[in-house]
Formats: sequence, structure tokens, C-alpha cells
Amino acid sequence: MSSTTAIGQRILLTLWVGGLWTVGYIAVPMLFHALDDRRLAGELAGRLFGVINGLGLVCGLLLLASVLYHAGREWRRTWQVWALLAMLALIGIGEFGLTPLMQALKAANPQGFIPGTSDASRFGMLHGLSSLLYLATSLIGLSLVAFGLDRNKLMPA
Repeated sequence: MSSTTAIGQRILLTLWVGGLWTVGYIAVPMLFHALDDRRLAGELAGRLFGVINGLGLVCGLLLLASVLYHAGREWRRTWQVWALLAMLALIGIGEFGLTPLMQALKAANPQGFIPGTSDASRFGMLHGLSSLLYLATSLIGLSLVAFGLDRNKLMPA
């Protein structure tokens, strides 16, 4: 792999994974801490997650194409390919599966959720699942940052 390719991969990975950690673990918690209006904080957080998910899809697909190209026929034995595929799948499930369901519940409850109702419980469950997917994506991304995208590097134990 050329040094230009390696630099490009590192830049894409840094944008994506750095963005995941910045949005999810710094910006969004600060929104909920700084704003008295939890609904507004949630709306802004949703927009930030949408942006980082879009960035993740673009960066992830470009990284996956690059790693697949360099792995050649050995791609199935390259843990980085599987890590990128997992991250992309988790983003897809969250962005195109869970987020629309949560938005529909919010639209059906414009005044907010009444604690103890089925809609409130369902939203809480979807939000929790979405948070777990985001955490998994962040941790897989961190492993790629720590161990790199070079297929010749050993798989982390």
C-alpha cells in the first residue's frame, strides 16, 4: 500500500471515529447539560447523530473499498474488513431502522411522552438499543484506530 493511500485511510478514519466520539460523548451530553429544554436538546442531538451517521457512511464505504482493494482475495481473513462491515451495518440499522421509528413516536406525541405509557416505554427501548449500537460502533472504530487498517497487522486478541 502506498503512503498516500495509508494517509488517506488515516484521515478518513480520524474524521469518522473522531466524529463519533466527539458527537456522542462530548457534544450531545453537553447539549442536555446546557439546555433546559430537553426536547430541543434531543432534536439537536438527533441532527448531530444524523450528520455523523452520514459522514460515517461515506467514510466507511470509502475505507471499505480501499481495504478490500488492498486485501485482494484475502479479504475474508482481514479483520479490518469485518470491523468496517460491522460498523456500517450498525449505522444502517440505527439510521434507517431505529431512527425512523423513534421519529414516528415523537411525531405521534407532539407534547412529549407521558411516563408509563406504551409509547414512552417503546421510545425508551428504541433509544437504549440505538445507544448500544452507537457504543458498539464507537468501540469497533476505536479498535481500528488503535490497530490500524493494514491487513498485515495481527487481529487484536
